[in-house]
Amino acid sequence: MRKKRAEKRYIKPDPKFNDLTVEKFVNALMLDGRKTTARQIVYKAFEIMENKANRPGLDVFKKALSNIQPLIEVRSRRVGGATYQVPMEVRPERRYALAFRWIREYSRKRGEKGFSAKLAAELLAASNNEGNAIKKREDTHKMAEANKAFAHFRW
Repeated sequence: MRKKRAEKRYIKPDPKFNDLTVEKFVNALMLDGRKTTARQIVYKAFEIMENKANRPGLDVFKKALSNIQPLIEVRSRRVGGATYQVPMEVRPERRYALAFRWIREYSRKRGEKGFSAKLAAELLAASNNEGNAIKKREDTHKMAEANKAFAHFRW
């Protein structure tokens, strides 16, 4: 190995909820370094969720995240000229990263007006085990289940 591994960066929790996952989510939503804007969007989405669900927005967010996070996924592995889709467990950091990505992606595709409303709607749906992000997780799990035969190629 030529270079040393990059040091892991640690972030400070967000100011309103004092929560690391919320701050990581804000970072995942942020475009062009506009953290304040991203934070406003997330907090507004939390308010919308509180009004609709009659429970704290943070609780809805945590429930949605735990519902979206995939447990296993398929990864490509080349063995003797053939490429196999090998099911593997997902590392905890990657689970969060995938969940954030899917929430962001499917929120953007929703029909509500304003990104805060779209985000709130997707998170509410996910906390009730419905919505496109949940469907994506189910598809990922199905793919892994279908390729269980190649599990012995795990590395």
